[in-house]
Amino acid sequence: LLLNEHATVTVCHSRTSELAEECAEADILVVAVGRPGFIGAEHIKPGAIVIDVGTNPTDDGGLVGDVDPAGARSRAGAYTPVPGGVGPV
Repeated sequence: LLLNEHATVTVCHSRTSELAEECAEADILVVAVGRPGFIGAEHIKPGAIVIDVGTNPTDDGGLVGDVDPAGARSRAGAYTPVPGGVGPV
């Protein structure tokens, strides 16, 4: 979808050097890491849209995402939390 709209898409992975710097350049950050709270405020460009796709089970039977909620709320212009984010979208 993003490519169809002529967006520049950057894919990062486990071997991406300087991950925080790469992420902090993104206007739209889609996160699917599989590590609870892995993406913090330092990864988020002020005003960016952050879409957390991570679903990590907790010991009490709940779910948490890959993005630290406090970090996202402090920097993002819009944020889809887990739970309650991308499911309704």
